[in-house]
Amino acid sequence: MPGFLRRLFAPRWQHPDAEVRCQAVARLDPASPEQRQALETLCLDAEATVRQAALERIASPETLLELLTRQPELTEIRHRLVMLLSGRSGGIDLTQRLRIVERLDDRGLLSQVALEGDNQQLRLAAVARLTAEEDLIQQACDNGIAAVRHAAAARVTSEAGLQQLVQRARRDRQVMRQARERLNRLRTDAASLAAARAQREALLAKLEAHARAPWEPLYAGRYRHLVREWESLEDLPDPEQERRFQEASLQCRKVISDHEAREHAIAETDRRREQAAEARESLLEALEESLAGLPRGDRLTAQDIASLRAQKVLLANRWQALSDLHVTDEALRQRYDSVLEDYDRVLGAWERLDAHAADIERALKEQDAERLQASVTACDWPDTLPPSPLLARAQQWLAGREESEDEALEVRLDRFSQDLVQLEKLLDRGAFKGASRLHQSLRHRADSLPAASLRPQLATLKRLGARLAELRDWRGFVAGPKREQLCQAIEQLADDSGITDAELDQRHRQLVRDWKGLGDAAASRELSERFRSASDRIHERLAPWREHQASVRARNLEARTALCEQLEALLEAPAGDADPDALRRIRDQAREEWRRHSPVPRDQAQAIGRRFGRIRFALQGLIDQRAKEVADAKRELIDEVQALIERPLPPDERAERTKSLQQRWRELGRAPRGEEQTLWREFRAACDQVFAMREAQRDDRAQRARQRLDEMQALIDRLDAWQPARHADSQVLEQAIAQAAALEPLPTGRRTEGMRRRWSGIVRTRRERLARLAVVEEIQQWQACRPLLEAHLAADAAYLEGGACEDVPLAQDFDLSDEMRSAHERRNAARQDPPPLQEVGERLARLRVHLSLLAMGRISQHDEPLRLAIQVERLNEGLGRELSRAEEVRIVLRNLLATGPVSPEQWEREVGELDSLLTRLTRLPPP
Repeated sequence: MPGFLRRLFAPRWQHPDAEVRCQAVARLDPASPEQRQALETLCLDAEATVRQAALERIASPETLLELLTRQPELTEIRHRLVMLLSGRSGGIDLTQRLRIVERLDDRGLLSQVALEGDNQQLRLAAVARLTAEEDLIQQACDNGIAAVRHAAAARVTSEAGLQQLVQRARRDRQVMRQARERLNRLRTDAASLAAARAQREALLAKLEAHARAPWEPLYAGRYRHLVREWESLEDLPDPEQERRFQEASLQCRKVISDHEAREHAIAETDRRREQAAEARESLLEALEESLAGLPRGDRLTAQDIASLRAQKVLLANRWQALSDLHVTDEALRQRYDSVLEDYDRVLGAWERLDAHAADIERALKEQDAERLQASVTACDWPDTLPPSPLLARAQQWLAGREESEDEALEVRLDRFSQDLVQLEKLLDRGAFKGASRLHQSLRHRADSLPAASLRPQLATLKRLGARLAELRDWRGFVAGPKREQLCQAIEQLADDSGITDAELDQRHRQLVRDWKGLGDAAASRELSERFRSASDRIHERLAPWREHQASVRARNLEARTALCEQLEALLEAPAGDADPDALRRIRDQAREEWRRHSPVPRDQAQAIGRRFGRIRFALQGLIDQRAKEVADAKRELIDEVQALIERPLPPDERAERTKSLQQRWRELGRAPRGEEQTLWREFRAACDQVFAMREAQRDDRAQRARQRLDEMQALIDRLDAWQPARHADSQVLEQAIAQAAALEPLPTGRRTEGMRRRWSGIVRTRRERLARLAVVEEIQQWQACRPLLEAHLAADAAYLEGGACEDVPLAQDFDLSDEMRSAHERRNAARQDPPPLQEVGERLARLRVHLSLLAMGRISQHDEPLRLAIQVERLNEGLGRELSRAEEVRIVLRNLLATGPVSPEQWEREVGELDSLLTRLTRLPPP
């Protein structure tokens, strides 16, 4: 079909003419599916009038929503939807509209429905679907229903949104007040969170600084205190703070564990040192017992000396081995030196006797008394030691045998009885070696004494000998298997090639010590040869290693010697202000270095050990001296803090001085161990008292500041609720300003800044209202003077028409100010000597322009010179004090009353503009 025919037979709603399509809309039935489809197509027509007509025929919001999704930019569809959903047209049931609104997501539609809905429930449902805060603020400020405003305002949560509510919600003071309260609460919470975060940051800084600090006695307590403070905070830390806290805590625990490990190592070292001291003491006791047993015998034989020498060699070797590992205690070393001196005296006497033994025997054989006496004197035998058999014969021969035989026998019998008692004590203690030596000595002496005199003692000696034999058998019974095990162990050790030389030497030494520890119990030649053969093989195997150890010992001896020389140089010229902590570190490092350079050659170990012991003793004395000086200095610091507490100083200054004293305390070092904690507790208690006084003052200051803030807040609320009704109420505002000035200075902070801004706004608003009231009152007073003005105008008109010049009387009950009375009198005087009418017209025009400037009215072009002249005049008059608008209005109205005579034509020409300007002034805000 040709295009013309298609257009001819096409439906009217598809006509090219918009007016035809618009007319066709009215004939379409929305109930018919086809015609409804045509209506929907026309709703999207390119012509606005057609779209509008088609949309008027559609009453289904669902259809309009579908069309809106296809053409979201068409405002007509949105407008029709708002009309239907708000209930202004369409007659749709409220329940259906609520269901549709509850499914809407379009911000614009929801906002319009919330503003224009015909039902509160519908508006609330629309507000509930809104999510954007700016939409909620708009509803809270502009909605006409209070419940909707409150519901929208309750969902505004951000600080910026609440600030907008405070500024824009002028029509609903409850919304403004609640927004202000929530804003203040939000800011307070933010400040609290910031303060809590700052507190956590401060704790973290302290904990991290504590983690980097060296160990001190209160380290663990301070760490636990910081952890308790961290855990007592109510807010939750952020992940970064938690990570930093865990790292700092881990570092602190590492410092504590390292210290505990060091303390454990020190305790273990002390335990080993105590064991070494016990071993040394047992060796010393054995040698002392042997030396003490010598005077109890009748004779001192070569066997006694050989046993004493062997015991001394054992003591020296064992003492040297222990000294290589642990420093000898001073008292024990002195005891060792004393024992060695006693041993040297005994051995020196024996060597002198051995050197003169041949001379004594020849002198006895030749019976040469003089030569014998000289030899005995040369021996210089000590009186505390029993003589040897040779020396006893020589002494008896010289003293006369017949005269001293009974006395010597009695002394020998008495000593024999005492030794029997001592033997029984040794057997009771199980001291086999001492008991064996003493029993052997008693048996030898019993042979040289008469049997008749020893009958009771011999029975006791026999009984004690049986006990000694029983003890020997028991030791042999126990030691036999032990010796066999030691032989097997040393043979296995000699054949074992898988162990290191150091371990081999250590185990070999231990086996040798165990073998020697058995003494002669269950000893046999076969076992001794087996043990010695295996030991010799081990010695051959260890020969190269021992050569290397000898060189190491030599280097260690050199290092120890150098260490002693360094310490001696330090002790010769110690610094006057030497830090005891530094000296303690030097002592500990020297001890560690001494232990590290071990072992040393045995023949020189004792001498270098004694040298180091003397140095340590001197160094400890220096440490104690410096620590005592530190303790005295710290006591002076405590006294200074106590004096600061008693002096009338400001708490902040007192706290700053206390901090400087604390810095001096840290720089002093540590006092002696027993006094440091006591002094620290006293100093800390005094410092805590100083800081408590400062905190009390700060709390009092903060309390007063909070009280001033509360009073300022109450003053702001009171002034906010007050509205002046007349200009005379300005006294109330001035009193409030004086009260606010009396509360200054307020503490700094966001709350104070907010209060100041609010106070400034309230004062500015009240001043503006008072200024407006002053202008209104001036105009009202002028209105009250209108009858007087009308009377003057009538008198002016009569005078200008040629009548008599009459003064306008002033009623006695008429209340008029002095300025207006003066103007009234000048007006009467002006009719007596009238100025030209042109001059009067210019004055009226000038007053009108002046009033127009005050009312911010429009000024014509030909009045522009007057405006400039009046502005210059106002500037000149305002150099001293700027006049208020009310004062200027009063001056203008006073001059208006005084200007005359005015003709009716002039007045008619100006009165309309003057009245409109006065009316404008009553509504105009103050400048």
